[in-house]
Amino acid sequence: MPRIIIAGPSEASRTQLNRLLTASGFGVFRLCGSEGELRRTLTECEDGIVLVCAMNPDDIAADFGDSFQFLMIGRPESISACESTQVFKLAYPCAGSTVIGAIEMLSQLHYMRLPHRRGHDKTLVEDAKRLLMRRYQIDEPEAHRRMQQYAMRHNMKMTDYAAELLNGSDS
Repeated sequence: MPRIIIAGPSEASRTQLNRLLTASGFGVFRLCGSEGELRRTLTECEDGIVLVCAMNPDDIAADFGDSFQFLMIGRPESISACESTQVFKLAYPCAGSTVIGAIEMLSQLHYMRLPHRRGHDKTLVEDAKRLLMRRYQIDEPEAHRRMQQYAMRHNMKMTDYAAELLNGSDS
């Protein structure tokens, strides 16, 4: 399941969307109240879905659109001010089921964009994640994020890093 980030200046809107998504079985990674906080979060998590309310995501979508799916919820005048073709838009007010349907669609699009490992490569990555989870007492998304960041920083494939972790491990 992709990481979901909710961004917008209104704490009440962020909280309401968080409750809606959580009640529908989605996990929300982080709530961001400013563009700066959102940019830091997107840099940290590297891929996922961004749900933006009362904030124009044009610049952020231009910078992060290759890795993230964007959904903007706003008043019709705000929606028309958003020019990015990388942003899906819902006019406010909208039903909770409409928001959930849009998040489900974006989750599918996100899944289709990800590389899929098979067989031995998948086993290597899953075993390495379990090793990191035991070693550092972290959950699976955090283990995945750490492996992904290390591999990117060292210009290597995650499967190669996973093999290194498993070969060098003492457990």
